[in-house]
Amino acid sequence: MGVVDREHMAGDVFEQFAEEYDRWFEEHRAVYHAELAWIRRLFPCPDSRAVEVGVGSGRFAAPLGIPLGIEPSRALGLMARRRGIEVIRGKGESIPIRDGACSSVLLVTVICFLDDPVPVFLEVHRVLAPQGRLVIGFLEREGEVAQKYRHDEGKGRFLSRARFYSSDEVQDLLGSTGFCVTGAESKTGFSVIAAEKN
Repeated sequence: MGVVDREHMAGDVFEQFAEEYDRWFEEHRAVYHAELAWIRRLFPCPDSRAVEVGVGSGRFAAPLGIPLGIEPSRALGLMARRRGIEVIRGKGESIPIRDGACSSVLLVTVICFLDDPVPVFLEVHRVLAPQGRLVIGFLEREGEVAQKYRHDEGKGRFLSRARFYSSDEVQDLLGSTGFCVTGAESKTGFSVIAAEKN
């Protein structure tokens, strides 16, 4: 199955169940706020050139102060707009932003919906300014969170289409796409990795 096929499947489920996806954050506030806190520790203070790729409903960009989001789902993008995020409809493999325009990029639970994260990492590398920071949050393959929510009635609907990675695998992929890892944290199987554009 190619990248487009997996993303098309994932896109359909996010489009169809957007309200349910967004409601998960209210129903699991402790998990959500813990993930947000871990990202905040590694994400640089956002400026006007910060962007979240795969912004979803804006649950991370809004509280972190990231002004711009890229999102393929129309339904989720509308929710992010209501949370004050400027949203551009697009995909991570073809980010509609000029070279070197971004100071920092956030990706949260995006890589698990790609067959191959490399094209996205290369695009992020392209749009980042020199020494720009990429921060990735993801569920680790053998982690407690992935194991629990993969079979959860609500979250499982989305994660059944996911492909999980280990922290080491993601760090290797970052190294191969021009990034230098500057920090990594993992708790209960939610991993956050910070990397700088070489």
